[in-house]
Amino acid sequence: MTTDRAATDGAATDGAATDRAATLRRLHVPGSPLILPNVWDAASARAVQEAGFPVVATGSAAVARVLGYADGERTPVAEMMAAVARIAAAVDVPVTADVERGYGLAPRELAERLAEAGAVGCNVEDSDPRTKELVDAGAQADFLAGLRAAAGADLVINARVDTYVTGLRDRAAAVERGRRYLEAGADCVYPITLEDEDEIAALVTEVGGPVNILFRPKAPSYARLAELGVARISFGGGLHQAVHAYAQGLFAAVRDGRDPYAG
Repeated sequence: MTTDRAATDGAATDGAATDRAATLRRLHVPGSPLILPNVWDAASARAVQEAGFPVVATGSAAVARVLGYADGERTPVAEMMAAVARIAAAVDVPVTADVERGYGLAPRELAERLAEAGAVGCNVEDSDPRTKELVDAGAQADFLAGLRAAAGADLVINARVDTYVTGLRDRAAAVERGRRYLEAGADCVYPITLEDEDEIAALVTEVGGPVNILFRPKAPSYARLAELGVARISFGGGLHQAVHAYAQGLFAAVRDGRDPYAG
């Protein structure tokens, strides 16, 4: 059972932020998932909005690479938040930001930095970006509860469950973490890299709240994920990787004296 967000301490008074957060939260519909093609800068954010998507989501790995850093919280927090702020300023739709493990910030400061950047949602990982080890589930739940208390209703929290990506393919462990995070105030849980249909269906049923699935080449189709009850589909850094590979092809064509615009 998730907490009553309207009653939590620290609720912000920015009515516009509250409205954007409510819109983002409302779009998490099991069986009719919110699709988020993650962006990396203001230009890609505008393109996503122009394509008709109702929400813009950042991808931390993609943003890091654009800024010249490796993934895994190697980006200074000020630079990451500045990038999020540029993205939020470029669009008129709600923005949710991937903030890895929180860049070492305490929950209240993380909530404040996100609000200052104009983000009304965030992804938070439950593994250490440097060691790749899972964080204690209780400690992560406490962190999420603190983030919820600080942000009130103005932040939609997508709590990553990193059991699968770290190699612990144990549904019970994933479900336990997901339930604890929802009880702590998260709006959605994100078992990143999970793509087995039976496991997705079981987790959606057992976790008791909205579930986000990462779309990758081997993942089920959008339609199938909807049938499985998924509430949110995101792309992480995949789209940026594809765009970068295309750009590399253009640069190679120029180097080789070929027309980069030729089909």
